[in-house]
Amino acid sequence: TSDTTTAFSSVAHICRDVNYGWIIRYLHANGASMFFICLYIHVGRGLYYGSYTFSETWNVGIVLLFTVMATAFMGYVLPWGQMSFWGATVITNLLSAIPYIGTTLVEWIWGGFSVDKATLTRFFAFHFILPFIITALVAVHLLFLHETGSNNPTGISSDMDKIPFHPYYTIKDILGALLL
Repeated sequence: TSDTTTAFSSVAHICRDVNYGWIIRYLHANGASMFFICLYIHVGRGLYYGSYTFSETWNVGIVLLFTVMATAFMGYVLPWGQMSFWGATVITNLLSAIPYIGTTLVEWIWGGFSVDKATLTRFFAFHFILPFIITALVAVHLLFLHETGSNNPTGISSDMDKIPFHPYYTIKDILGALLL
């Protein structure tokens, strides 16, 4: 729940009392870690092969990376333990270093003058909403990839022996999304 008095106990209830609740929680948390490993490999491959030269595709990918990081951070705060509370306090306070708007931005994120119930409620809502935004950003990322073409690891620029993005890669991407 998004209530500070019951958030920790509701997670404990799911892990201890709900049938297979513990495995759902750990698959969710560890699945996010595996997803980040895949993202870092994807970014590393893009750096290695020079994919950053396609600036639109690259920039949407970087926005996507930061959005996924924000979603994971908000999910980390939701159990509302000591690490969650202080993680939210420290990380959100980093934004106060932004000139002119930092303090106002931090107070807006907190929903007041300190990390409290309003903060947890906002993080709960954003943790639910951001995956839909991530899905839209993935579609935009693939759209730009379709326009520029994916990078060629051989470095040979050739228009020969290419297959169209749709239906081949579209079906592959949909199958990958369904398997997740």
